[in-house]
Amino acid sequence: MVRFRASRHDREILRLAVPAFGALVAEPLFLLSDSAIVGHLGTAQLGGLGVAGQALNTLVYLCVFLAYGTTAGVARQIGAGDRRAAVRQGIDGMWLAVAIGAVLIAAGWPLIPPIVDAFGASASVAPFAETYLRISLFGIPSMLLVLAGTGVLRGLQDTRTPLAVSIGGFTLNLLLNAVFVLVLGWGIAGSAWGTVLAQTGSAAVYVAVVLRAARREGAPVRPDWAGLRTSATAGLGLLLRTAALRIVLIVGTSIAARMGDAEIAAYQVGFQVWTLLAFALDAIAIAGQAITGRYLGAADVSGTRDVTRRMVGWGVACGVVFGLAVLAVRPWLPDLFTSDGDVRRLLLASLLLVAVLQPVAGVVFVLDGILIGAGDGAYLAVTTLVATVVFLPAALLLYRADAGIVGLWGAIGLWMATRMVTLGLRARGDRWMVTGAVR
Repeated sequence: MVRFRASRHDREILRLAVPAFGALVAEPLFLLSDSAIVGHLGTAQLGGLGVAGQALNTLVYLCVFLAYGTTAGVARQIGAGDRRAAVRQGIDGMWLAVAIGAVLIAAGWPLIPPIVDAFGASASVAPFAETYLRISLFGIPSMLLVLAGTGVLRGLQDTRTPLAVSIGGFTLNLLLNAVFVLVLGWGIAGSAWGTVLAQTGSAAVYVAVVLRAARREGAPVRPDWAGLRTSATAGLGLLLRTAALRIVLIVGTSIAARMGDAEIAAYQVGFQVWTLLAFALDAIAIAGQAITGRYLGAADVSGTRDVTRRMVGWGVACGVVFGLAVLAVRPWLPDLFTSDGDVRRLLLASLLLVAVLQPVAGVVFVLDGILIGAGDGAYLAVTTLVATVVFLPAALLLYRADAGIVGLWGAIGLWMATRMVTLGLRARGDRWMVTGAVR
């Protein structure tokens, strides 16, 4: 049973979760600040940024296993008391990020026009999207290094440094974009170069921090092929999990767009509210990754079980609070985004379901993070695919039945419920609690 009284784990959970939340919120500000500046250039330029941003976001989203897998692996070594091996494993994850980044530059360059076309860019928007993407490709290794470096530090039980790097990177990005676009007049290319340089600066900080840790622990920094294979293998399950999640997001948006302008507008606003709340729940999940990996690395099964219950309790409590908060602001929230009566009506219905689903989301996100921390990527891949298979026919059936935006959110609710059941069944058992420095 979930306990809500004070626990000895609370301070540790909050110590990791609060800075993680700050870093999660800081990351989307990169493209938000770009949009604010590029918007002054014209509608076509802003549209080009939007298309390029969607392509880059998809890429980063799929490569998030570099952060998650590295966190779990490093945390296990920390729990086992081997800091040298922990840093060594983190370095392997960073070398993997560099290798993937190099491959993506080579493979992505000739594919930029079809990628832009696949996102439906118009003739006026496409040239700006292609310009932004061609420049941004050179920043992909840095973007992936940031993911891996974040995973290293989280595994070392440090979420404050990633927060500081995120804030510094956002600030540098904002300054460089303002200078390159508004002062030097480089247009959308200036925005792309500003973001590339800011990401490169952030990656350099992570490299410096990890190299300092390597010197301190006496860990080698050259590539280790066995370590690279281990990192890649561990990330495969998380890659499949993430791809399945992405399918749900893409299909949901596509179905809402086919319903009509009012429906897609209401869905996007409702989903942005969902995403904002997900950042806070993801912060607990990130704490779960780091703490679970460390406890299992120390072969502390009872401690793992105890802290799992506590983090699920935090997830449920936060979900209830967030749901009540959404219900409290629901009558007034639509007025911040629209004056259209149809959009407002649909958004009010969407927000009701968003609120109801928050406690479920609290359980799902936290258990997802805990099982990632346990290195249970294969199970996560299979069950996330199962949940996606449940979602797709339900969403299409409700769409054909003219259930509207409420039906779409109902399908999302079914998807979340499926994930909660499959993750809960796994967490109740013991098979995921594999102990030791390496799973």
